[in-house]
Amino acid sequence: MESARAQLWLRRAFFVCAAFAFVMALIPPPDIPGEPGDKIQHMMAFATLGGLAAVGWRERRLVVLFAWLAAFGAAIELFQAIPALHRDAELLDWLADMAAAAMALGVVRAVLNYSARR
Repeated sequence: MESARAQLWLRRAFFVCAAFAFVMALIPPPDIPGEPGDKIQHMMAFATLGGLAAVGWRERRLVVLFAWLAAFGAAIELFQAIPALHRDAELLDWLADMAAAAMALGVVRAVLNYSARR
């Protein structure tokens, strides 16, 4: 029961983070302390989403979670192509998203599997 409750909260956290990432991708870029590069920001967002997805949906295969994150990243880039938003859609941003998501999904799921065996 406690695990189901934790999983529900992790799913909620995923959707909050996804909404935050989507909004941040569409508004003018803010000044961030330390000025991390654009690709670093993309990777931080999708590593967070990948990690939360891996623990929030433990029953789902990683390839399914990866596909959903890939679609979300592609949707962000498509929205950024809207001229009125004054943002730039870049294939490299999407690739950075996918690299971070894949790494986070794999690492977090491996840690969960290792912990379950112990």
